[in-house]
Amino acid sequence: MLNILLIEDDQDDIDLMQDALNDNSVDCSIMVIKQGDKAIPYLESCKKFPDVILLDLNLPKIHGREILDSIKSSHSFKDIPVVILTTSSSKEDIESCLKAGANSFITKPYTVDGFKETVSAIIEVAEGKYTSERTIQTK
Repeated sequence: MLNILLIEDDQDDIDLMQDALNDNSVDCSIMVIKQGDKAIPYLESCKKFPDVILLDLNLPKIHGREILDSIKSSHSFKDIPVVILTTSSSKEDIESCLKAGANSFITKPYTVDGFKETVSAIIEVAEGKYTSERTIQTK
């Protein structure tokens, strides 16, 4: 079973991701954190680290880039794969996140079908089958 940590504040996007994972029959458990300031304390207290972190950039309390920096600069968390899943398609955001250690940068789709397309990329990152940095822009 794949353990996913989804750090996302938009309930519609949370629902779309959960639906896409279910529709693709992904055997997983999802922990959702809706505020940026709760992410690192959660990781510090969890008994088993997630297989992958799906991280939005625009979060309340602490921006996603700060969370990414904290994860990748931590001896304990730096090896957890992080997929940036955000509405941004800005070159600056993409370059900044990949440079900071994100494994993948995916521009958030707006439909269930679009979310389904991102699921295989997320699973590849989580299972370590895709180790180089990449960006994906979906519709």
